[in-house]
Amino acid sequence: MKTVTRIPRGIDNCSHYLAITSNYLDTGTPNNANRLGILPEEATRWMGYSDRYQPLYTLYSDKKNSRTTAIKDGLLSIIDELTLFDQTNHILDRVAASPNCTIADLDTFNIKSGVLQKFTRTIAVTPLVDQVAAALKPIGGGSVSIKCRNQSTKRASIEEGANCVQYVYVVGVKAPDSADADNLRQDISTRASFVLKLGSASSAQNLYIYFRWYNTKHPDIAGPWSALMITLIL
Repeated sequence: MKTVTRIPRGIDNCSHYLAITSNYLDTGTPNNANRLGILPEEATRWMGYSDRYQPLYTLYSDKKNSRTTAIKDGLLSIIDELTLFDQTNHILDRVAASPNCTIADLDTFNIKSGVLQKFTRTIAVTPLVDQVAAALKPIGGGSVSIKCRNQSTKRASIEEGANCVQYVYVVGVKAPDSADADNLRQDISTRASFVLKLGSASSAQNLYIYFRWYNTKHPDIAGPWSALMITLIL
């Protein structure tokens, strides 16, 4: 059987992959990159691909206003660069071969081999049913602080079974009809508390946003969208 590609070639999937793996490399004490034998300069370069990718992906997600062939080609070029970087430096092979490697490591980096391959055949996949409870706080300069939690808890945290919170939003003066509206931008956060940077030009307009719990490995179990949330951008 052909091995599934570790680094997604699809633009949407690679956005999720880069966001999650970049955050993962820098998490922990010592961080996961150090624990897995990834050199600091290699981890920095990997995270740099994400830093370049995400602003372009934001433009790409706006189908009507900012998606262009040049934006698409730029994203595909970064995917090619990341793939070549991995092939040349054997980053993911080294993760899999590390004596400190865990099932969580293999799952995060989409390494479907050995113990993970056997594990994922038997794991129960339970649909996410709870809605996200989010608190929005404008902090000036076109940025909004966001904290997400389960409705039954008081502390910001990612829902069990999810690995991120997905959100869709639009800036303006007219509310969208639903979370499926065509003009909404889409993104994810692997952190329950994060800052959405909308730019100073967005000041004095409204942010219209929906949230849901999401698992990038199992998109079919995504939770229901929250009610529309609105805040004035400062």
